[in-house]
Amino acid sequence: MSSHREAPGISKDPVADNTDTYAFRTPGDTVTIVTNYVPAQSPAGGPNFYEFGDDVRYEIHVDCTGDGRPDVTYRFQFRTTVTNTETFLYNTGPITALDAPTWNRRQRYSVTRIDRRPGRGVERVVASNVPCPPCNIGPRSTPGYGSLASAAVRTLPDGTKVFAGQRADPFFVDLGSVFDLGTLRPFQSLHLIPTANAEGVDTLAGANVHTIAIQVPISHLTRDGSVPTDPMEPRSVIGVWGAASRRKASIIGVELAGLLNNAGPWVQVSRLGNPLFNEVIVPMAQKDRWNALGPDRDAEFARYVARPELARLLPVLYPGVFPNLARLDADRADLLAILLTGIPAGIVPGFQNFTGTTQADMLRLNVAVPPAAAPNRLGIVGGDLAGFPNGRRLTDDVVTIELRAVAGATYPLVAPGYTPDAAAALVEDGTSPPERALLGSFPFVGTPHSGYEVPAA
Repeated sequence: MSSHREAPGISKDPVADNTDTYAFRTPGDTVTIVTNYVPAQSPAGGPNFYEFGDDVRYEIHVDCTGDGRPDVTYRFQFRTTVTNTETFLYNTGPITALDAPTWNRRQRYSVTRIDRRPGRGVERVVASNVPCPPCNIGPRSTPGYGSLASAAVRTLPDGTKVFAGQRADPFFVDLGSVFDLGTLRPFQSLHLIPTANAEGVDTLAGANVHTIAIQVPISHLTRDGSVPTDPMEPRSVIGVWGAASRRKASIIGVELAGLLNNAGPWVQVSRLGNPLFNEVIVPMAQKDRWNALGPDRDAEFARYVARPELARLLPVLYPGVFPNLARLDADRADLLAILLTGIPAGIVPGFQNFTGTTQADMLRLNVAVPPAAAPNRLGIVGGDLAGFPNGRRLTDDVVTIELRAVAGATYPLVAPGYTPDAAAALVEDGTSPPERALLGSFPFVGTPHSGYEVPAA
């Protein structure tokens, strides 16, 4: 999965697991950033339905100076309250409003904006006591769920919109095929492996996540507070990633005010910029370390981007299908640009999202590129400059894009003499964005599945 349970340590701590990060240009000169947590939620999760952690600090970081360090941060911290201490139930009747007395366990949050851009250095709470919607239990407990979720969208005085709550997981991938030694079902139509050809199976089709979404005026994120209109200007590019941190020390004991007491400085335990970076690029023995570092330290992982393990595996898993890739013995300048520095000018006509020589895993978004009238799921590879790896939209097929890039489809951009194998333009996992997981307006991530409506796996 993009970053669902991608490292040994965070796989044991789902509340802090940053599963996906999205950043895309939206109407009204705004950027929408979505970070998802708490992966692979079974909708029928009662009586203790899924929620954010009161002991986790969730952050959205933006780098507008190209050094891999945050210049603007939005920090979300949650507080859970129990309104009825004499029941085991999440709700004792229908939840028809965010202040319904029948809703027993509810969450609220604060948003702090930290602005480190040159000449600023301001930290202030921009929203407090903002309610999350309840989890989607079913038609009797949470009737009219769409209205409940809409009521949890807040617009701040400066025009920023925020939302935090359960959503349907928008990520789509055939995990069963990917981790069965790359038995990609549509790819079998080429008779490359001895199993029946079929469409991909979206493993996450019925799963939920917890979403933090924010829609911000572009001027709040650029280095000089402007709204760039020329995509070739360096100031038009920002870097985005999500992160989660915990206190350094945790003490468990009934004699304390609660079962858990936390102390010490905050320590990052999860982060995510580009999809699949820690999942597929970083070796297992270093995944926990990668999660604890900032993007400005990613130069130490660059060799795994330059010589990705998956590029060596594809010719082995598909004998005779990738002969040119098998003979390719050079650092992958295309992948280094896509994932660690951004694409410089002169590679893709009329486009760049280069942030400088600092190698850092961030979603690089050129905010001067307007939203596409007809988005292409393959983003820049499909000729759509508003899509991945120019930021990441909810509908971008990042698994296919990255598979094809690793297979050599993008290498001719930096090495014109190289001829990709024919299969490089065909490889994919055969899944597509689930319609239910998308909305036409903020927060864009769709209504979560309810436990009553989704059958058990």
